[in-house]
Amino acid sequence: MPRGVQCALFLHSLTAMPAVLRLVLSLCLLCLSLGAPAQTSLRNEQVQVELLGHAPQGVQVGQTFWLGLKIDHAPHWHTYWQNPGDSGLPTRLTWQLPAGLTDGEIAWPLPKKIPIGTLANYGYEGTVLLAVPVTVAPDFQPPLNGKLRIELQADWLVCRQECIPQEGRFALELPVHSAIALHGGLFEAAQANSPRALQGAHSAHILDDGKALKIRVEGLPASWREQTLTLLPVTSSVVDNAATQGKTWTQQWEGGVWTARMPVSAERGESPTLMRWVLARGPETSPQAPAVQVDTPVQGQWPALSVGSGVSPELAKALEANALTSSTSAAAVAPAAGLGWGLALLGALVGGLILNLMPCVFPVLAIKLLALTRPGVGAGQHRAAGLAYTGGAVASLVLLGGLMLALRAAGEQLGWGFQLQSPMVVTALAMLFTLLGLNLAGLFEFGQMLPGGPASLHRRHTTAAAAFSGVLAVAIASPCTAPFMGASLGLAVGLPAWQALPVFAAMGLGMALPYLAVSFWPALAHRLPRPGAWMQTFRQAMAFPMFATVVWLVWVLGQQTGMDTVAAVLALLVLLAFAVWSGTRQGRTRLGLLVLTALLGAGLASQWPASEPAAGGNTHPGANTSASSGRWQPWSEATLQRELAAGRTVFVDFTAAWCVTCQYNKKTVLADTEVLAAMDARQILTLRADWTRRDEAITRALNALGRSGVPVYAVYRPGQTPQVLSELPSVREVVQALNRQY
Repeated sequence: MPRGVQCALFLHSLTAMPAVLRLVLSLCLLCLSLGAPAQTSLRNEQVQVELLGHAPQGVQVGQTFWLGLKIDHAPHWHTYWQNPGDSGLPTRLTWQLPAGLTDGEIAWPLPKKIPIGTLANYGYEGTVLLAVPVTVAPDFQPPLNGKLRIELQADWLVCRQECIPQEGRFALELPVHSAIALHGGLFEAAQANSPRALQGAHSAHILDDGKALKIRVEGLPASWREQTLTLLPVTSSVVDNAATQGKTWTQQWEGGVWTARMPVSAERGESPTLMRWVLARGPETSPQAPAVQVDTPVQGQWPALSVGSGVSPELAKALEANALTSSTSAAAVAPAAGLGWGLALLGALVGGLILNLMPCVFPVLAIKLLALTRPGVGAGQHRAAGLAYTGGAVASLVLLGGLMLALRAAGEQLGWGFQLQSPMVVTALAMLFTLLGLNLAGLFEFGQMLPGGPASLHRRHTTAAAAFSGVLAVAIASPCTAPFMGASLGLAVGLPAWQALPVFAAMGLGMALPYLAVSFWPALAHRLPRPGAWMQTFRQAMAFPMFATVVWLVWVLGQQTGMDTVAAVLALLVLLAFAVWSGTRQGRTRLGLLVLTALLGAGLASQWPASEPAAGGNTHPGANTSASSGRWQPWSEATLQRELAAGRTVFVDFTAAWCVTCQYNKKTVLADTEVLAAMDARQILTLRADWTRRDEAITRALNALGRSGVPVYAVYRPGQTPQVLSELPSVREVVQALNRQY
């Protein structure tokens, strides 16, 4: 979602807060947004990426200029070629160009083979430039300011032993009438390193009932004759990528004709009639430019692909069963199923009620308790506050649910808690809780930072603070999924909006129910401690849960991005505290400190990390876990289906760094010795699906289980419907699920 839209939606949901808080938060978000625009470069621990331009004659009608994405890899890290090989993903570039400009295909440089055990990939290490030609049409109209704004959304997968999907949004301004040739050497080297098409009567013959190919290439440079060549397949899913040069695949020269015998993969997934190859001199792990690209018509008859494009009959049977289960589930979620909808409402109500006991909501309890124990407040004001809190919680959940449904209808793969998959929202919440912590600690009062008239208005309208408490409770609790909520939310995402939104409203009502009950029944309020001096101590003590929440949010941000962004956000929080403290001063001191704050803010903005927080750099918690321990491996649909096809039971932990319940379960139940012993005894594979950042594959897997949020724990058995456990499973529940027989 664009940064501006996220800001607008977040601020709109907070309109019930006191005016000064809205003002301070708006200014802080403005500072953040100014500090992290789309940049020309990005840097993290794995790669440094930069958008470059090359137009030595300027941008002229009828001519072509070049754009390129330069990737500098850290030692031992690599990204992938257009055919990544047995695993990996090619880098994807999506351009936004002014009218009259058309981008071409990536001029992929010559890659190298990267063996990984019994597999092999094709990719790049060191420095690589992915250059793209841009054609200027005759109807091109130069901008009035003489500068072209180029925008690029880039997605890549960077791997060492672990793999990290990353992305970045880049922008570049090119002068139309001036030469741009600063990086000419890089573009010339990239073009020299890109294969040139070689015309000729080339061919590929199918041999040994489809187990091998004989490739015949004519017209190669005379200087190449009798030399050992590297053969790289551009066409994927056909040959055995791990075949070794000179051993499992052979080559020879017949005069000026070069031939090779290449084994076909046992898991061939395509039956092409034309195959494309790249040829270069030297070994596969370090081929030498220049290289050539050849197309070989395939002669002969491919054997029929096995069921499921190379998968085993057991896997094909399981996939058919899953498809049948999915269609049955879809039919069960039809709008006419009134009983299902009623149960969803009840589950959402009970789940919202239980949500008050979750660790996510604990910091908000301080605000609610202080509101109920204020002296000199009548019963009518208590009831008004209860209704306002309920309205804030219900309205916020309906707004959040409606936004999720709208984005899903637009094609986005989203689930519950999607807002905390945005580093910007996490940063905004960290700033908000820093403000609340400083307020509870007594550093400032919202009223003292307002002029006399608005301050007295603020004190009289305490219901606004109660409504804001409801909004705040939803903001921090929405990532969590309590018992009974999972199935209700999973059903809601498949319902029409007029049926789904009441489910979210019921969850908000359940969440507000305890506070609403105490505010309407004085007998319950009388059970609370009497007002007294203890309230000030309690108020100040409750600042520390707020600061603890900030620590958690910054940790979540660290899982989503890199240390540079975390350091910048911590500096922003310090600046925010300094700004609040400056606002409590008087006279010229206050003015001088605020000017100093503005200067510090400008300096921070100029030094903000080169990438958007959303670009990401660190591994997810699941990846870290899998890297440090052999027990938990990163989840992928391919891994899951492969292990099921091999007859193995798989336990999947769908988790996220921003889900406190997930982290609690991970440290307690999933780390219990009895649970681990049951996993070892049954030789159960454990996978961790980390949803900290948006992941469409994980969203689809959750939807297939009838869920739309985390935590979710599922046991997969070959040929059976997955068993979904509760959101707060006990050790006994997990052990029984692991030990259940077929």
